[in-house]
Amino acid sequence: MYEAASKLLNSLRRVIAEPLGAVGLILVIGMIAAAIFADLLAVHDPTSISPRDRFMEPSVAHLLGTDQLGRDLFSRVLHGGQIALTVALISIAVSLIIGVVLGLIAGYGPSWLDNSMILLFDAIKSYPTVMLALALVTLFGPSLTAVMIVVVLVNVPGYARIIRTQTLALKSSQFVASAQSIGASTARVLRVHILPNSIGPLLILASMDIPVVIAIEAGMSFLGLGVRPPTPSWGSILNDGFTAIRDTPWIAIAGGVPIILTTLGFTFLGETLRDIFDPRLKTQA
Repeated sequence: MYEAASKLLNSLRRVIAEPLGAVGLILVIGMIAAAIFADLLAVHDPTSISPRDRFMEPSVAHLLGTDQLGRDLFSRVLHGGQIALTVALISIAVSLIIGVVLGLIAGYGPSWLDNSMILLFDAIKSYPTVMLALALVTLFGPSLTAVMIVVVLVNVPGYARIIRTQTLALKSSQFVASAQSIGASTARVLRVHILPNSIGPLLILASMDIPVVIAIEAGMSFLGLGVRPPTPSWGSILNDGFTAIRDTPWIAIAGGVPIILTTLGFTFLGETLRDIFDPRLKTQA
């Protein structure tokens, strides 16, 4: 327990020692904290309509102003962060689980199964994301579930390919051969010997995919394919700002700045983690 805490603190110091890593960590912590404590930080109801207060500029009462329906933009941005974080974390977690399982099966299984799964991965990866989103929305309607399914289908092939490559490299190693010689089952070899030695780089790449997922969710909501009104989303706020850009720029700013800051935060942090823990990924990028 003490050794794990010591390693975590040492890793944190190495991240903070890098300027971009420190900036990324601050932005990520700020975004997560704002999403978690949105109900406490938001003074106004994010869905409460007040036509009398429409298109108000930033003030003490409304820190980011109000939109075309008089809704407080600061409260909507905070609760939109909850949506973005929920979609990103759940989608990435599900993508990792499915991708790891499929990658292990492809890399450790027979060649015919490997070739079949690679063909499946390539087929899914080649399908345009927008077309996939339109097809799912047609089937299920605009919802968070449709957004998450799109994200999972887009990310699983990439994660599975990485684990497959790592598995192919490790299954012929001496420690795996030794485990097989003493009668270790396939499940144990995969769980104990291959997975722990291949999951690290994937976790770093997954952290760098979080801003991509947030951008997908915002883009689908901007197009009306994501969360349904009046649920606040950064994409829907940005769409409102685009519609009302002639009346006020504050709505577009309120919707766009959180996406930019979150993307920069996770990108800076992910790249710092990559450079610290797996420099090989930097040379491959």
